[in-house]
Amino acid sequence: MQTVESLHREAMESIDRAILARKCNDFDRAIALTKAAFDKERAAADLAANEWDFEPTRSVLHRSAAVLAIECAQLREAERLIGRALAGNPPADIADELRDLLIEEIYSQRQAIGA
Repeated sequence: MQTVESLHREAMESIDRAILARKCNDFDRAIALTKAAFDKERAAADLAANEWDFEPTRSVLHRSAAVLAIECAQLREAERLIGRALAGNPPADIADELRDLLIEEIYSQRQAIGA
């Protein structure tokens, strides 16, 4: 079974490769790598979800997974991850970032597409 740390590390490695693919105009590969990163980061957040004493790592993992979900156009999943992060005890600055992400990214994108 993978650990939170190994899943997060793999997600960040995928993001680094996605950025490189984007720079090389390999957009299909960049999209696939971003999706892979999202899957890994969401899995890490899932493992930490009930670790209430694991703050701020717990909420940071959820925020990171939510950002990747938004990038993958999975707005409902991003909203769920933010809600789960806020349901814990994130530090005030991270809680503010999560709320901003919810309002500025998710709700504004939904409004823009009329959903």
